[in-house]
Amino acid sequence: MRLTVLALASVAALSLAACSKPADKVADAQADAVEAQGEMKADALEQKADGIEARTEGQGAAVEAQGEASADAMRAQADAVEKQADKTAEAIEKK
Repeated sequence: MRLTVLALASVAALSLAACSKPADKVADAQADAVEAQGEMKADALEQKADGIEARTEGQGAAVEAQGEASADAMRAQADAVEKQADKTAEAIEKK
């Protein structure tokens, strides 16, 4: 999954680079890399959240509720990481 995201980001960066000024090419490539890295971090957090839910499933209501709360918090963190990466990438592209 990570390699796929990086490969897609690289292809996108190269296709944009073919139509832009040299400075724009660099900024676009950097922005794509930041977005890809943020996506990878978010995916890893979401996978951990899924693992927490799987481990706590069938262990009683209290344990399941605690696992679900932890997983929800981790997913919220993943969303925040992805949003921050997007924001950083936008700032790079605007320079």
